[in-house]
Amino acid sequence: MSHIVINVVDDDPAVSQAISVVAKSLGYRVALYASAEDFLYGHDADQPGCILLDVKMPGMSGLELQRMLRDAGVVLPVIMMSGHGDIPMAVEAMTGGAITFLEKPFRMKLLATEIAKAIEIDRATRVEREKKDNALKKLNLLTDKERVVLTDIVNGLTNKQIAEKLSLSIRAIEDRRSRVMKKLEANSIIELIDLTNLVPHKETSAS
Repeated sequence: MSHIVINVVDDDPAVSQAISVVAKSLGYRVALYASAEDFLYGHDADQPGCILLDVKMPGMSGLELQRMLRDAGVVLPVIMMSGHGDIPMAVEAMTGGAITFLEKPFRMKLLATEIAKAIEIDRATRVEREKKDNALKKLNLLTDKERVVLTDIVNGLTNKQIAEKLSLSIRAIEDRRSRVMKKLEANSIIELIDLTNLVPHKETSAS
């Protein structure tokens, strides 16, 4: 787990150190940032882990940083923290994608539970992203004509129906279908459907 980093963004050194002790006891590495600006310039978005983010800090607030990261496509799970949280603030944080909102002082056992939950969410997100990237790479191997056949296959058309639709022989469709299955490394229509569902149609459209 040493490659997993718990990013703590809080201007209170005592809070940061307490969180650091808990995170390290769980086997994680810790990166401490005293401000949102420090985090923006110092973090590695590709590093597995999560962010423990204080709501109110000098300069950019935690909520502002959360919005900025979301707009930039950074998907690290966020645990929002506040010593003076209120309901509207918590609602905004959760609406913005935070997995939980902790009010200080919080129990370290609860923190450990939420960190474990965040790490699992991050792991699942990265696995799904890798599946999507692999699917896109495979789909990009298809020619325009093979894409048309793929679309018809996942829409439930038979070889005969596709042949009639495209004014081609059944043998020609069988050949294209075979090439599609081979390039996508699929053994069934179900696998084709699962693969195409991973990637939005606009991402697979030929340029």
